[in-house]
Amino acid sequence: MKYINSSANLRFITFSATLGGLLFGYDTAVISGAIGNLTEYFKLTTLETGWAISSALVGCLLGALISDFWSARWGRKNAMLFAALLFVFNSIGTALPETFTIFIFFRILGGIGVGLASMVVPMYLAEIAPAKRRGALVGKYQLAIVIGIVLVYFVNYFIALQGDATWNLNHGWRWMFGSELLPSFLFFATVYTIPESPRWLVQKGENEKAKQVLNVFHSTEVAKLELQTIQESMQTTTGNPWQSLRLPRHRKALQVGIALSILQQLTGINAILYYAPEIFKSLGSTVHASLLETTILGIVNLIATVLAIRWVDRIGRRPLLIYGSIGMTAALLGVGSLLYFQVGPTFVLPFLLLFMASFSISWGPVVWVVLSELFPNTIRSLALAISVFIQWIANFLVTQYFPYLVTNTWVPPAMKSAFPFLVFALFCFIALLFVWNKVPETKNTTLEKMDTIWE
Repeated sequence: MKYINSSANLRFITFSATLGGLLFGYDTAVISGAIGNLTEYFKLTTLETGWAISSALVGCLLGALISDFWSARWGRKNAMLFAALLFVFNSIGTALPETFTIFIFFRILGGIGVGLASMVVPMYLAEIAPAKRRGALVGKYQLAIVIGIVLVYFVNYFIALQGDATWNLNHGWRWMFGSELLPSFLFFATVYTIPESPRWLVQKGENEKAKQVLNVFHSTEVAKLELQTIQESMQTTTGNPWQSLRLPRHRKALQVGIALSILQQLTGINAILYYAPEIFKSLGSTVHASLLETTILGIVNLIATVLAIRWVDRIGRRPLLIYGSIGMTAALLGVGSLLYFQVGPTFVLPFLLLFMASFSISWGPVVWVVLSELFPNTIRSLALAISVFIQWIANFLVTQYFPYLVTNTWVPPAMKSAFPFLVFALFCFIALLFVWNKVPETKNTTLEKMDTIWE
């Protein structure tokens, strides 16, 4: 296929790939509107209801686990196509089941698609993008996740309005899961038309095809020079990727990637997103007020993510991570202090908004940018797969144990509600120290020069 050399083409390629991020957010949040009726329809126990939600995380772990093998052997594009098919099967299978076991099977299948996309999409975007625009393009992956979450909230609400309680119990929740079919088809159809990663093509000896792809974004001379640089970088390390990880500079890069993945989750972002309505209700908000306050958090998340995309290639990765860490630490210390002194939700909300804004301009999108570009060509697929796999483990553990932190019995009663936020504040401060001391700036650095920053 012949590709036209234009920025419009790059925008279409970015749009196509980031649909994987939209489906990430969509698939993660769709169950929020369906879980009540789903529980009643299948007459689930409390444990089974929890499994209906968390089973997707098991699939995410499996998807991250196979992501290196699939993307390294079959290519980044084919890995995204496979993820799209999994999303299609998931949307159909979770909409039509007559048994809870079948529902769980397809829920895990969708989780595998999410786990696979969460590694392959940012890596593909990093490998396809010009160095000066890489941060903004990869950052759009996080923006797509946020849009997917917000979009499915509106879709669920619209579907719920289509019938009474009986209709929603028997059919409404099925339409909610089935609504994922349209973006899944769109993801598959658009990814089918975009080119393969030039870095992967060179790795497989397809130099002429790689040159054609590079010509989409560069002049003939620049494309020729970049192709030569990619070829040279692929020859700097001998042996398979697992052997390459033993090199000191590669081991250091992997350690930073794993630490960023874990610290992103230890900031408490997912615990706050998942439990936000319950947090506000525990502070005295009504049900409707808590939903409104949660919606405001989502809007701030979206706006701040857009700002991060505008700033990441101008200000740099390190400054945004540092500023964000400072803001998150201050915000969570504020929340913890107000909860300790039992101040109402009116005063707590601004600090939670500060936390959300600080996270969304930094540790949300920027960590995905850094992870996608941090590793040299020879180990990128494997190292990114390991980092994302561990990130999903950290996500699961934080989500699972947040209620335990809230109901802890080993701290004074006055500290119970404040304790988890103070713990997260401590981890945000640790994240600040880690970035300050260990994370290099990768702005405007070509992927072929990533080896040099670790030397």
